[in-house]
Amino acid sequence: MSEQWELLTVRGLAATDERAEEFVGTFVIHRLGSAEPVESVQVRVKRSILSEMHATLGRLLTRSVGFKR
Repeated sequence: MSEQWELLTVRGLAATDERAEEFVGTFVIHRLGSAEPVESVQVRVKRSILSEMHATLGRLLTRSVGFKR
């Protein structure tokens, strides 16, 4: 079975301007079931992926019980 990681937070995800096609930030993660400390991973994310995640997470949260806008 593959390792599972928990995404704790996203820090500083930003771009140089409003037309940027790429964003840079840090994912703060932790290996599930491990006593090891939290890790920070530098990431680059394309605008297209952020747009896809926005749509997918929006649908998921809308269906979730207790979600209020």
